[in-house]
Amino acid sequence: MAASKLTGHKRPRGATAARKARTAPARTAPARTARPASAVPGPLAMPRPTELPTETPTQRLDRVWHSSLTPFTGGLSPISIGLAWADWAWRLGASPGRQLELAALATQLTRETLQSDGHDELPVGAADDDPRFRDGAWTAWPFSMLRTGFRNAEAFWREAAIVRGMTARHARQTEFFARQWLGMMTPANWLPTNPVVLREAVASHGLRLAQGAQHWVEDLAAAAGVIESPALAAAKRFEVGRDVAVTPGKVVLRNRLIELIRYEPLTKTVRPEPVFMIPSWIMKYYILDLSPHNSMVRYLVEQGHTVYMLSWRNPDASDRELTMDDYLRLGVLESLRAIGHLDDRRTPVHAMGYCLGGTLLAIAAAALARPGGVDAYDSLPPMATVTLLAAQTDFSEPGELGLFIDEGQVNYLREITQSQGYLTGEQMAGSFQFLHSRELVWTRRMREYLMGEREQPNDLMAWNADHTRMPARMHNEYLTALYLRNTLAMGTYRVEGRAVSLRAIRQPMFVVGTERDHVSPWRSVYQLHHLCDAEMTFVLTSGGHNAGIVSEPGHANRHFHVATRRAHGHWIEPDAWQARARRHDGSWWPAWHEWLARRSSPPRRARPIPAEAALGDAPGTYVLQRYTD
Repeated sequence: MAASKLTGHKRPRGATAARKARTAPARTAPARTARPASAVPGPLAMPRPTELPTETPTQRLDRVWHSSLTPFTGGLSPISIGLAWADWAWRLGASPGRQLELAALATQLTRETLQSDGHDELPVGAADDDPRFRDGAWTAWPFSMLRTGFRNAEAFWREAAIVRGMTARHARQTEFFARQWLGMMTPANWLPTNPVVLREAVASHGLRLAQGAQHWVEDLAAAAGVIESPALAAAKRFEVGRDVAVTPGKVVLRNRLIELIRYEPLTKTVRPEPVFMIPSWIMKYYILDLSPHNSMVRYLVEQGHTVYMLSWRNPDASDRELTMDDYLRLGVLESLRAIGHLDDRRTPVHAMGYCLGGTLLAIAAAALARPGGVDAYDSLPPMATVTLLAAQTDFSEPGELGLFIDEGQVNYLREITQSQGYLTGEQMAGSFQFLHSRELVWTRRMREYLMGEREQPNDLMAWNADHTRMPARMHNEYLTALYLRNTLAMGTYRVEGRAVSLRAIRQPMFVVGTERDHVSPWRSVYQLHHLCDAEMTFVLTSGGHNAGIVSEPGHANRHFHVATRRAHGHWIEPDAWQARARRHDGSWWPAWHEWLARRSSPPRRARPIPAEAALGDAPGTYVLQRYTD
């Protein structure tokens, strides 16, 4: 929020003491699921929201105007975009030598395009790195010339986006937007210029095109709100609690922000140390508990682990003032307290965090390890190990997402969320679609509208359509602290006003990156080796941010590299590490289970969840919260 203090915000000194004195929850669950008197102790009360300064009429006008542009800019600041283009255009206009170089390059590439006969030097068929052109039909003229022209246009803009004197950020942004434009204009997206589409249209006697036209009409009607989105309708075939998130368990803690689920044992004996799983707050937790065959939760339970899962509440406007500290306390720390109460606070916990949940776990581990720990949390069960899945702790190289996180963009998002009180799931999904428009927009639309093929729904697609929101203040804090200032890596991130350092973490760490991750690039995830001296087992697995993590045993075409660095070991650059690390075929899940087992005590007889601790059946109620936006 425009008037909110960000990571430099400190509560008054009396706030912590006042929080200790309050014991009633700020907002209770419905009466039918109220906590029994003998259940896990409830969370500390939330602090009162900070009062916002009065907004002047002119400031409101600016904010409303900027927010109104959102549907046309995809949530990106038009000023930030305009500055990048202006930097490029002005510098190119003032560089006649660079203009001559680009003109010569354009002439050369045009000549190569016109002389193309389908046997140029570009790789063809399965060897083509662009899946849109792998069909052999693209080697026949005139489609070979179109393909070569498009690839040459890509090569031209990779070079043309760079003009001496531009900032590195503006150069990358210019190249990115040129690539986005080319992605829309590629010959693969249009009926007359795509030989595969033409071939299928003829073979089906036009039925594929007719089916595609029907899909287009359906999508127009869904966009106008006349009918339900076909994607959402398909996703609803996978009902939470019936088809996905079906591993049996009980909700054992509920506060205004989270539910904590403990899963029933499925083996006669279990390891004493429980596994505590923390998903990102921008996703529903059941990506880790999809269908039984690809559920990470079920896999761990079947291997004899006691598993706890944190399920984030889908926030509304009343949650606008929730902070990162609140997510840490009410999410991670209150869950650890509940686990210690249900098991034994002397029994260590294997903690695992996924995506931003892993970032939050790293913050929690560092905060608890510093002198003095965290106020009011001095009797939590210790962490035996820390596992981070596709989780960044150094945001200096956050990938393409980082191209658009600057002061102007953060301020623009702050204005959008100030009125709503949150960032909607649709807005977040739109940003990811924009960043990966080739796969998520144009290639998909080509299949649906020109080939008449709708994607067959699956559990991962259903989860992906189940959007969540982010509270305004917390969203602004994490963008500012982590992306803009990189405070966690710099050792200046503050929890309750005191800095935390990742070097304080001493537990063995298991860190997973994925080869095609555009959200948390694996080389960025790997930078934790620089920031922490603990023993670290690093895994690089095939797949992307989601599919690389949901990589159950038996999944075809999976592989991973793994190597362990001893505590205080030497630094190895990411590419050198990849070249040295041993490659294994199959899923990385068994390697993680074995790693956990080696750091756990001998199995003991499994015990059921105490009846007095149960507040309801898994998957709980918070995961079912959905909004039309």
